[in-house]
This record gives sequence, C-alpha cells and structure tokens, in this order.
Amino acid sequence: MNDLFASGSGQLGFDLGEDRPAQSYEPDRAEIRDELAQILATAKAATGQAPWDARTFQYHKVVFPQMARWLPDDERDRLCFEFAREVERIALLMVA
Repeated sequence: MNDLFASGSGQLGFDLGEDRPAQSYEPDRAEIRDELAQILATAKAATGQAPWDARTFQYHKVVFPQMARWLPDDERDRLCFEFAREVERIALLMVA
C-alpha cells in the first residue's frame, strides 16, 4: 500500500529546494571598494562646481555610508571620514 502522506523533499514531484545550500547575499567587497573609490575620486576632483546635481548628491550622501558597511571597520571609517569632508566642501560649491 502506498502512503500518500509520506514526507520527503520529492513529494508529488515538487522540488522545494531543501537539498540546495543557502544562497549567499554578501556582496563582492572588491566591487564595493571600486565603486566607493570612484565616487570619492569624483568628489575630490570637483573644484569649481559640484560634480553632481542635487538629487545625485543626496543619493551619494545616503548610499556611500551604507555601502561602506560591508568593508572592515577601519577601512569603512576612513572612507566615510574622507567622504564626509568632501560632502561639506561640495555642499558649499552647490550653494555658490
């Protein structure tokens, strides 16, 4: 006699993925470093005018520290400090 209520991952032919390892959602730190370095370089290169419009500037102010959280603490702190200094300078350029 067949047991219709037998448990198992292949019950009724459905693969619910129980046998697969959990997928990692951790980002590539090298990509994060590259992107943060590009943003910081753009900010540092700005001399006569702001490198971004107001909306992009706000975006970078929010996203830069969030992305930096994936890096080791000392690297995160250094990059965020440098970026905060540039943000203050660029804010003055935007007002001028």
